[in-house]
Parts: sequence; structure tokens; C-alpha cells
Amino acid sequence: MASSRPTALPTRTDVLIVGAGPAGLTLAAGLAQLGVDHVLIERADSVQPGSKAAFVQPRALEYLDRLGVADGLVAAGKRGRHFSVHDGARALLRGSYDGVDTPFPMMLLVSQQATEEHLNRRLTELGGMVHRRHKLITFSPDFPGVTAAVAAPDGSVRAVYARYVIGADGVHSRVRSTAGIDFPGTAREQLFALADVRLEPGSASALLEDTTFFFSSEGMLLTSPLAEGQHRVVASVPPGSKAPTAEQTETLLATRGPREGGPKVAEVITASTYHVQERVAEKLSDGPVFLLGDAAHTHSPAGGQGMNTGIQDAGNLAWKLHAVLAGLAPEGLLDTYHGERHPVASGLVAFTSQLTSLATMHDPELCQRRNDIVAAAAKAPGITDWLARQLSQLDISYATEPADGAYRVGQRVSPRLVPAQGLDWTLALPTSPTGPTESGRIAPVSLQFVDALETPLLIRPDGYLAAHGVSDRSARCAGRPRLLPARRADAMSRATTADTRPLHAAVRAPVSTVLRC
Repeated sequence: MASSRPTALPTRTDVLIVGAGPAGLTLAAGLAQLGVDHVLIERADSVQPGSKAAFVQPRALEYLDRLGVADGLVAAGKRGRHFSVHDGARALLRGSYDGVDTPFPMMLLVSQQATEEHLNRRLTELGGMVHRRHKLITFSPDFPGVTAAVAAPDGSVRAVYARYVIGADGVHSRVRSTAGIDFPGTAREQLFALADVRLEPGSASALLEDTTFFFSSEGMLLTSPLAEGQHRVVASVPPGSKAPTAEQTETLLATRGPREGGPKVAEVITASTYHVQERVAEKLSDGPVFLLGDAAHTHSPAGGQGMNTGIQDAGNLAWKLHAVLAGLAPEGLLDTYHGERHPVASGLVAFTSQLTSLATMHDPELCQRRNDIVAAAAKAPGITDWLARQLSQLDISYATEPADGAYRVGQRVSPRLVPAQGLDWTLALPTSPTGPTESGRIAPVSLQFVDALETPLLIRPDGYLAAHGVSDRSARCAGRPRLLPARRADAMSRATTADTRPLHAAVRAPVSTVLRC
């Protein structure tokens, strides 16, 4: 969607974001919601058509809900409740999202185009915009930030000073290469074909209504229903293959898929081939430079994890940039972005690589053994629930300390326990039979009373636990909240600390300056 607003670039900004895909748009919307000055540039003149990343997982939806995007996106997509592994018509494993602890128990099947359009619309509502047809040429250090050279649509080159520059510009990131950050990893020799199709009415097998891996000695096949009556088909194909036609897609379904009824392809909407790269940037930050999404990590699309990981990169970084720029926290807080997200990216590449290797076996004897093992494993108690949590990304945690009771600093706090309050910090307190239970907000902290809570919780804007067990006195003070006068409303933004550990250790003093008896 092209913007009709003026596209003249500012000469200075706090944050320059390069790339308006899902990760860049999510970061821009988060910064706009937090009131952080930023500029978002993108080479393309509009949101690109097509499905591309077509799965939005529950954890990403939880963060998009904080941005005010999730409800509209869910309405535009198809709710996928189940995922399956099959050998032809033989069910090896079937899992469900029904039991995951989230307000969004689904794999949302929606095109990347729709995801970007909803994020773009929200960014506009928040007063932001995408400067389209603008290309980053280079940037150079300009302490404490950088000065970037940006080519405008008319061919002129503009200089933009930014305190921070964010590379959300894809696998071939100009930001990453200019910063000299290595992108180690491998490229698989295996070629994959992707086709988004419409099937002939009445020809689709019931087995195609789940997101399903078909494990066959003929090669890998993944099928999934999409919104608007479409289906996605992904398959391993021989080197040199072209984008599949309708007839070739039918052959893939017939030889590797359900083999029931022979689904007929009425129309190919989009089709392409691609090689999988498995890479993680050596570091996700370098001074004032940060990497998000495909610029930071790329991997097999198996499991529908990539775009979701980029969205969570943005969620992790947005509040940290705000905290440092607003004076809530020292510069060292930004070092935790790499510390928290790099292990997630590395683990994701390992997980999707193993899944792809498992799915692309060809030896018939090994394939039979694999299928038998998967079928046996699926009967083990809890295995499908564990897989649902892995795919949904709800198990991602930044906790580094031993568990202390029911809560660990760095773990996700379910919005079912403590509902999200936009991008505010949340102080959740146990209800008291003798005290008030009225929620409130003392910017930038929202106060909630929760019946099921055993101890006070301080929750970060991205939904992870920052601290627990606030002192009794603090809890009593918080139990009698009152809004600060206007001249004190920015008390938290003026608070500083010399502590360079993650903010979960540093926010206790700032919070106490906002909540007072």
C-alpha cells in the first residue's frame, strides 16, 4: 500500500529502520506507539503481493495484540487448530493448539501481504509512515550514532543522522554487510518448490485441512489451507526444476500426499522455487547497529517460524530502545538484545534444520523406520503438547537463573493470567479482601489486580517477567495507587541507574519512584 503522504526524509532521527517487511513494520509500529522518533525506509514502492510467510504463531499474535493489530489480522485469516504428520493416508502424528495457554490458540493462516497491510495501517494510525522507494546506500560512524546516505525516489542522495540504525532488510542486508557483521552458515543443495493454489471444488481430501507434513520416500510434501479458499503446497524437487504448474502440483499431491481422491488443481495463484539457507548473524548488534528478522537469521520455512521470529525480534528491541532513549535505563540494556535473541535464532535454525532433514529422506528403508518412530513417539504422553508449544513459540524464555517458586525472571507471562496493556510495563498484584482492586495506570506502568496471583509480578512491555516478589510495603503502596501530578508523570523516564544488567534487575528503583504512598 503506497502512502500519499509527503516522503521528504528528515535529516535527523533517533532510529533509522531499513526495510518495511513484517519485522521492520512491527518495530516501527512499536516505536510509534511508544513515542520514539524514527524513520522507516523501504526500496519497494508498495507492499508486495503474495503469501510468502503464511503462518502467524500464537506468540507473535500475543505481541501483535499489544500493537492493536491481532484482532483485525485474525479476522482476515483462517484459524488453523491442528497440525499433522502423515505417510499417505496413514496418520503418524496429530497435534492441536487447543490446549496451549494463550488467548490465540491457533496457527493463523494468512498471507504475508495481509500481515504487512495490517501493520502498515496501524503504523499510519499511530502517526508513522513508510518512506517508500528509498534505498540505503551506506552509512558511516558519526559518534554516538551514524550518518546514512539514502537514495531518494528522484535519484538524489540525502544524509540522515541516526542515533541507531536497524537492519530489517532481508537475507541480503545492506545494513549487515556495511557493518561488516559475518553471516555464517550453509546453503542446502536441496531445491524446494512452493505453489499457492485453488483446488477443484469437492476434490480436496480431508487430510488437506490440517497443516500437514507428508513423509514419503518420494520426497517431502507440506500442505496447508490458507484464507480465501487457497491451499499452500511445498515440496522438495530435483535440481533445475522450474516453478510448478497445476499439473505438476497435482502430481506431487498424488505421489506424496493423501492419495485419496486425487486433489485437482483449478488454479495456481503463485509459484516459485527456492534454496534454503541456514545462517545466523555472528552478532545481532554492533554499537549503534542492530539486525532483525531475515537480516539476522534465515532458515528452512519448516514449521512456519521465520516471520514470527522477526516479529519477536522487533518486540524485544522496541521497548529497550525506548527505555534507553527516554532515560529509563543505561545504554548497556541494549546489549541484552543480542544476549536474548541470538540463542533463540540459533536454536530455531537447529530445530528447522533437523525437521527439514527428517522430512527429506529418500531411502525407503530409512523412511519406513523414520515413520514408525514418529508414530510411536506420538503415543508418548505429552509429546504432541510439547510440539504445539514449540511451534507456537510460547516456550521461548530468556530465563538464566534457577526457578524460584512458580516464576522465573525472563519467562513469558501468559496474557490469560495477566492481560496485556499495550506496550506499558505492568505491575500485577494479588487481590486483597480488604484492599482496593481497581486497576489503573501511572505512566508508563499499568497496575492490575489478579485473583489467581500468588506474588506481585513486574512484566516487561514484550510480555516477559522482569521481577517478582515486590516487597510487602511496595505492594501496600501499590494497593493505594494514585496518579502522579503532571510534573511528576515523567519520573520514570528521568530515572537512571549504573546497573548494566538486563532491565529486570534495574527497574525496581525506577518503579518505586512512580508508585508512592
